[in-house]
Formats: sequence, C-alpha cells, structure tokens
Amino acid sequence: MVPSAAFLSSQSPPRCFSKSPTACMAAAAPPQPACLGFKNLTETYAVSVQRAEGRALNVPLIAPFTIASSRLEGVGNVAVRVELSNGCVGWGESPILPHVTAEDQGAALAAVAEACRALKQSPGKTLAVVLAEVHGLLPGHSLASVRAGIEMALIDAVANSIGVPLWRLFGGFSNTITTDITIPIVSPTEAAELASKYRVQGFKTLKLKVGKNLTADIEVLKAIRTVHPDCSFILDANEGYSSEEAIQVLQKLHEMEVTPILFEQPVHRDDWKGLGHVSRVARAKYGVSVAADESCRSLEDVKKIVKEDLAHVVNIKLAKMGVLGALEIIDLARESGLDLMIGGMVETRLAMGFAGHLAAGLGCFKFIDLDTPILLAEDPVFGGYEVSGPVYKFTNTRGHGGFLHWDNIVW
Repeated sequence: MVPSAAFLSSQSPPRCFSKSPTACMAAAAPPQPACLGFKNLTETYAVSVQRAEGRALNVPLIAPFTIASSRLEGVGNVAVRVELSNGCVGWGESPILPHVTAEDQGAALAAVAEACRALKQSPGKTLAVVLAEVHGLLPGHSLASVRAGIEMALIDAVANSIGVPLWRLFGGFSNTITTDITIPIVSPTEAAELASKYRVQGFKTLKLKVGKNLTADIEVLKAIRTVHPDCSFILDANEGYSSEEAIQVLQKLHEMEVTPILFEQPVHRDDWKGLGHVSRVARAKYGVSVAADESCRSLEDVKKIVKEDLAHVVNIKLAKMGVLGALEIIDLARESGLDLMIGGMVETRLAMGFAGHLAAGLGCFKFIDLDTPILLAEDPVFGGYEVSGPVYKFTNTRGHGGFLHWDNIVW
C-alpha cells in the first residue's frame, strides 16, 4: 500500500467533444481519417491553462522486467497535470525508458517544466495552435515521450470540459479492449508459473520476450505450451536477433507445430534489410506476420516500411511519436493496408488508459498490448477503466485518469 492518504484527483471524468455518439461513430469508418471529431475539436476549442506541472511518478514492479535490451526494477516516469481556467483537469504520463525514449527522468522533468510554463502563457489559442507550439518546444523522437505526456494532459482537460468520454472523441467504435499479457525473459520454470497464472485469469494471448539466447527462448516456449497449450503467442525480440536467428526460431517453432500470431521487432531497428528479409520469409514460409516496433518511430519510418514492404504490422506507442504523431501514422498505415498494434512502455493507468481509450474509440487495432499496469507492485492511479482479466472497460463516469497518491502531497 502507498504510505500516504493524500490524493491527486482528476476531478470530473476526461471526456470528448462530440455531442452525438452517431457523429463520433463516423470516425471509425475505414475511408475516413482517424479522428474527425478530435480534429474538429482542436480547431474550434480555445484553451486557457491556469496551472500545469509535472512530477516524478515512481512505482515498483512486481518482479524485474527483463527484455533483450534492458532490465527494469520499477517505473520512473513523469506525471503531468493540466488545469484549465474553467477548473477542468487533465492528466498525462511521460514514460522513461532511456534506450527508447532518449531521455532520463531528470531531463524529462526539466522539459515538462519548460513546456508547462509555455502553456500558461498561451491563453485563448485553439487547441490545435497550442499543440503545435508544444511540438515546436518538444520536437522529434528525442522528446516524443515528454510531448506525449503534455498532449495527453491537454487533450484530457479539454475533453473533460466538453462532457463526453475520450473513447467517443477518438471514434466511439467501442468502450472495451482486450489486451495480451507479457512474460519477460525469465527461466522456463518461472515462465510456466506465469503462464499458468495468466491462464486462470483468462488471458488467451501471451506476449513472450525473447532475443537474448535462442536456445533458452525455445525452452521457455516449450514450458509455456505445457501449462497453457491453447494460448496464442506474440514473440517480441526487442531487436535481439540477427535475421538468421529470427528465421531459425520460426523454423524450430514450426517443428514444434507452434505458429506465433506475430513476431515483433526481430532485428535491430536500423537493420532494414534484415527486417524485410525476416518479414518475407516469415509470411511466405510460416504464415507469420512481422511487426516493426523500434523501427517505427516516425511518419518517415512508416513511409519507408510501406514503400519497401518491410513489415506487415506497425506498433503504435504514444511515447515514441506523441499523440498527434500517432494519429498521422495510424491514418497512413490504414491507407496503406498495414495492420496496427498498440503498445506502450512500462506505464501506469495514466498513459495506458489514454492509449486504451484511443484503441477502443478507433477500433482499428488488430493487436493490443496495454498490460503494464497489471505488472506494477502498487499502481498509484485508480479508476480510468474497469479490469476483468484481459478486458478493460471504459465507462462514461470516469475517463483515463483517476486518483494518484503522493507522499504527504495533495496535488
């Protein structure tokens, strides 16, 4: 339990602009851009920020989270709070994973503080203008995670002012999602224990972190199949394999009569040739789709993937590209026939809830990987959505935020 009884309240629920569920539903139709309702809101709603600030958001994990490229003992993120002059509050979160997000917590806090000062000096501008100014202050991939946290909080606060949940703002397709659950790089025994637990909880898709040791990865897969024989697999190598090793893994799984539903980022993010080679072999020989994650960090990356046919799926993570950048990429991917996955770094309900609203509202994601709040030893964020095993349900009575505990601080 958190030692303090102090709360950080999101007050009334984050909501969306549309007064008509029918109008919002139109945004989910394939021929349309991702968020017509959201775009209209950004161009018409005038923003006046009264307060804006960020603070460290540190949370331990139930167990160390090991992937091919890093090991985490806990979350060291930044929470962002924006309060408008009308009293409506919005929340955002900037996850910190230095080898991916390109900044540490101290640098992120400093960047958030600078952006928050700027927000308070821009009264009366439309949300589109304010978001453009945020992008100017926090450009490119190196500050995308900070930009995402600020964008989330602004959009959340404005949507709260209007009175409709975020999932409706982003299309209104559904108010539920079903996520996979991740098993990090652990021993076969530990993997089997986790898989058994997740089977009881109702998880049907397991995302297995691989890429450090090919032989060990195969042993872990065998152990999981023993206790959860009917599960679907996503393999996530986090850049850990060479193209030859990645194909070897698929061959060994084929011999075991196991076909993953997805093979995520099998090779280094800059190994475009290797990514394309694995994608072609995986699809033609084994019927397996390949996803670009670390190789998909910008609109230009996705244009390259489309032009050169380098992957079948792109993984959308708000921390890699920001909210607006993600929406651009989603539109391009849908127009180009790429399948979509939505995921995250290691985040609390603040960021995962926002991403979940986006996924539920758009309804266009084939793969959903928004499980990290389940992996936290103590999640300081309450509300946002109801959890039943792998199913998240977003309601009209509370948006993506909730309440945060802070030691002896009421924010």
